[in-house]
Amino acid sequence: MLEINLFALFLAGLLGGGHCIGMCGGIVTAFSLQLPAGARWPYLLGFNLGRLAGYALIGAILGALASFATLGALQSVKIGLFFAANLLLIGLGLYIAGWSRALTRIEALGQPIWRRVQPLMRTLLPIRSIWQTPLIGLLWGWIPCGLVYTASLSALASANAISGAGVMLAFGLGTLPNLLLMGLMANRLQNALKKIWLRRACGVIVIALALYQLFHLMGYMLAG
Repeated sequence: MLEINLFALFLAGLLGGGHCIGMCGGIVTAFSLQLPAGARWPYLLGFNLGRLAGYALIGAILGALASFATLGALQSVKIGLFFAANLLLIGLGLYIAGWSRALTRIEALGQPIWRRVQPLMRTLLPIRSIWQTPLIGLLWGWIPCGLVYTASLSALASANAISGAGVMLAFGLGTLPNLLLMGLMANRLQNALKKIWLRRACGVIVIALALYQLFHLMGYMLAG
């Protein structure tokens, strides 16, 4: 049985925090400027719960679509997706370690979808109620992002709606500290993640987990 390593995706989400802050920090700031004066935590929590739900929905859709590839001759499709997902995970490890930025080049692939989603988000702005925030977060989850695409391919390779949702949720939980704790604590976390030895160590861990899964894939194919 081929299983995607959830810890690797959680770690990828957490250590890709610099990219998340760079890409989504502007969105968080724009939202924050529209929030009522006073406590903003409920609103930020609403954004991020919606974002996690959006990731889980993407994972469930992709996993369900790929589930048709688990029968008969189509099993090879699932194996191919598993192989591609781990190659992309290696690319993500190289990105985290600071050895390659090739992963970010695939973000343009999602622009057509984002152009359709963005107008829907605009209908929810300006923010008038806390109940709008989960809906905005749900749409926010579709923003073009190389890290999200890596996790999405892993969800596709899971070939199961529930597993796909779990894969994306594990990744989303990894991104949560950076985006939920924007401000002083996020700055401290971001400074920690900028330490080159830490980024390289975690990048190597992600690469090692991907290589382990590829080794497991070889054993699975030889046993089959």
